[in-house]
Formats: sequence, structure tokens, C-alpha cells
Amino acid sequence: MSTAPTQKSQRKPAAKPAAKSPDQKTAVPANTKVAAAPARVVRPAPGKLRLSMLTGDYDIVRALKDGTLKPRGIDLVIGGYQGTGDIHNQVADGKGCDINEFNGGAYVVMKRHGAEFTALPVFLHRRFRHSFIYINKSRVKSVADLVGGRIGSVSIGAAANYWMRGYLEDMGVPHRSVTWVVDRKDFAAKQAPPDLKIELSRPGRDCCEMLLRGEIDAMIAPGITPMIGNGDPRVARLFPDYRKVESDYFRRTGFFPIMHVTTIPTKIVSRYPWVVESLTLAFEEAKQLAYTRVANPRNVPLAWCMAEREEELALLGEDPWEYGLSARNRSNFGQLVKYVHEQVLSGPAPKLSDLFPKAAFDLELPLPAFHKPSYNF
Repeated sequence: MSTAPTQKSQRKPAAKPAAKSPDQKTAVPANTKVAAAPARVVRPAPGKLRLSMLTGDYDIVRALKDGTLKPRGIDLVIGGYQGTGDIHNQVADGKGCDINEFNGGAYVVMKRHGAEFTALPVFLHRRFRHSFIYINKSRVKSVADLVGGRIGSVSIGAAANYWMRGYLEDMGVPHRSVTWVVDRKDFAAKQAPPDLKIELSRPGRDCCEMLLRGEIDAMIAPGITPMIGNGDPRVARLFPDYRKVESDYFRRTGFFPIMHVTTIPTKIVSRYPWVVESLTLAFEEAKQLAYTRVANPRNVPLAWCMAEREEELALLGEDPWEYGLSARNRSNFGQLVKYVHEQVLSGPAPKLSDLFPKAAFDLELPLPAFHKPSYNF
């Protein structure tokens, strides 16, 4: 396994040299025809821009969090992590850090209402969601039983819930036909059109308890609930063979669904547009270092981790957590935007150009390969 580089050792492979500031020159053979390089913004020197960051404790960001890897031109300060919900709430309340992992659905809604932050093309959380639709076994035998039914959720605006409502819609369960029972009315619920039927859960009972009692037919949840984790016999997944369902979904759509974006204040990007490239490349290298770790079965406490990894690579490709606004990512995030618009927003559909800064579209793709697994365990 290769050692994580410091900032000084971070460079692109020889076949695809790192982009240089205008004051740097690269020697080329005299007979080589060189295309005109696009204009680039000069990075500040010698000082660094100090930015704080708040993200989940994922392996793909470990090198940034522990200081092994440093973004070019940026002094990164790591904020405290108390859980994903805590991050989302802080960002929504304007109390997050400069750089924040954030609910992709909530981001689309808040941008419609003038939020003063924008998104880096760094998608730290993705998840297939068919396995997170839970049913009361005595009330639901098939997807068709959910038409006109009552489905619970903690809130309307979780990114996962937009995807799951979209799945159900595509399978013949119009989301306008369902009564959505929620534990709390969030910002998204307050923006929802009048014909989206929303009720609060019963006093003293959350949606999990209501599902166990058969007071609602099903529940969609961003996480694994205790009733599923503990194997309560009254409930089950709508799709017990969810691995096959989700694999088939990927083959059909190409979506490994994006849940979260990474936000940064618009004023910072406007003043220092180079931070988009710097941070995206730093997140990319941190992710690649994580890939090199999980390639070594000694580092993963699962008996058949190599078989699982090989199967995933065969289906999802070498980089399932792809960053940058590639055609695949534009389609993927664009689907989430479409679901948000259809389910809770009025007016014209948001455009990706309204959600990401120009510098994000200017990034050279594919992003460079900083590290490859060595398989020299």
C-alpha cells in the first residue's frame, strides 16, 4: 500500500501533468504542437486560505481529517462531528463550517429560497435505497397495496426519502395518492404543495411505533431502524431480495444514488474560485487513498471482503464514488433534483448551473489518478 503524500508530494501522474499556475512553465520538445491552455486563476502565495470543514467520519475523507493530506493553498480546520443529522441541522441553521457535507435534497430546496452557499462536485454519501422501505407484514403483501395508503417517515426532506418516493412512483404508487405521516414537519414539508397529503404522527408515538402497531402501512427511512435491525416479526423490507433489486436498478439506470453534496459559501468561491479545484482534487486524493486501504483484505474485518469488492467493481466500476460533474454524475444528481421538484417545489425546475459554480463545470475530467492499489500486501 502506498503511503499518503503530504501537500508537497501531491502531484498528477506524468501522463497527465498537473495544471500549473501561469507563472510556472513546462518544457516540451521543439517539434511538439501545443494546444492553447485555458486561462487559470493564480493561486494566492505565500499565504493560505483558512477554511473549516464538517463532514462524516468516512474512510474516504480520513486523509483530510487527520492532516495526512492538505488541500493546495488551504489551511483546513476540522470541525467536530456528532452525527449526520447534526451536520444537516447546523448547515440548515447557518451554523455549520465553511465546507459542509449536506443533504442533497435540502440543498436544492434551500437554493430555490436563496441560500448563500453553493456545492462542490464532491458527493460524500451515496446509497441504494430499495432496502430502506419497510412494511407492516399484515397490511402489505405487494407494492400495489401501497397505492392510496399511509406511509411514514421521520420527515419529508431527507435525501433518501426523495429517492424512495421516486422509486415507488416509478412502480405505480403515485406519491400524491399516499398520505405521508411524519414525525416532524421540516422546511421541505412547509414548501410542499397543498395536494401532497402530510400528517403528523400520533402524539407519543413515532412512525416506527405506528408501523409496528399497524397504524400505517409502510415506512421509508434514511437508516436501518431498530425494528429491522432486531428482526421484529411484524415488519419486513418491501424488497427482501434487495441486493438483486438494487443491482438490477443500477443496470437499468446507471444510478448509484447521490444523497449528499458538499457545500461552501458562495462568497468564498466568488472571491477565490481556485478553491473549487483545490478542494475537489484533495477530496479525490483522499478517496483514492481509501480505495488503496480497502483493497488490502487485512484492513477490512469481513471474511469475504475480497469477493464482495470484486463483485462490486464488476458491477459499479472502479470508482463508484465518482467526483466531478461527469455526464454520469450530472444525470444522477439531476434525477434527485427532478424528484425534489416533482415532490415539493413549484415553479421551473432548478438547473445544475444554478446549483454548482462555474469552476465546477470547468474542472478537467476525468480527475487525475493519484494512487492505485499495489496489491503488494
